[in-house]
Amino acid sequence: MSLPRLTRTALLTLLAATVAVATASGATVEVGDLVLHADGGFKPQSLPRHRYAPIEFDGHFDVAARSGGRPTPLRQAILDFDRDGRLAVEGLPSCAPETVAAASVEEARRLCRGAIVGEGQIEALIAPPQGGLIPARSALTIFNGPRLATGPSVVLHAQTTVPATQTYAILVPIARRAGRFRYRATIDLPPIAAGYGAITRVEARIGRRYRAGGQARSYVAARCSDNILETHGRFTFEDGTVIDGTVEKYCHAK
Repeated sequence: MSLPRLTRTALLTLLAATVAVATASGATVEVGDLVLHADGGFKPQSLPRHRYAPIEFDGHFDVAARSGGRPTPLRQAILDFDRDGRLAVEGLPSCAPETVAAASVEEARRLCRGAIVGEGQIEALIAPPQGGLIPARSALTIFNGPRLATGPSVVLHAQTTVPATQTYAILVPIARRAGRFRYRATIDLPPIAAGYGAITRVEARIGRRYRAGGQARSYVAARCSDNILETHGRFTFEDGTVIDGTVEKYCHAK
């Protein structure tokens, strides 16, 4: 007798959280044929205990099928960032998704150069109806997005040319939260290659120093009040599977 979907999802969530917290070098979770690994870090690791200092953040996650085929497509990723982190966007140029919706990577970076807050790479695996597997890859650009009712945003931009040209300009709201995590970024992912593709890797490096109002500013900053900076992720897949867990990284208070 199979478990109801709600119960199955709750069990998968509990399993993922347990594995993620117990793995210092990142989180690896296997659910059926699906394998997800997530990790990240920041520099410098030595930070003030009570005031914020500029940092650069990097993170990545990989999705694979144990069978070696195309994994189940990822539909949503929710990322929560530690309460000891802080975003600063005052005086920073912004880029609307429609500005780069039809642009190549090079064109998008030229059109919204002043709004770039991060770069990286995105990879996917496409399984067309005629059979076979086609790998696809694109540079990823992260722009400071328009101010929303919920707070700041970013725009994720990428363009693939396999099997046909498709441009992605995804608006990601970043909401301020109370409690253990300060910010929540919600990424709703569109179908890849008309639904035949699935993301297999995303890596990003985020950090921007700029001047506004005569002051030096940093897009991301952090402090080290309890010697740990946490990132929490909740990944929802097309078949209803939910993987939920936390990656902890140590910092040194100075």
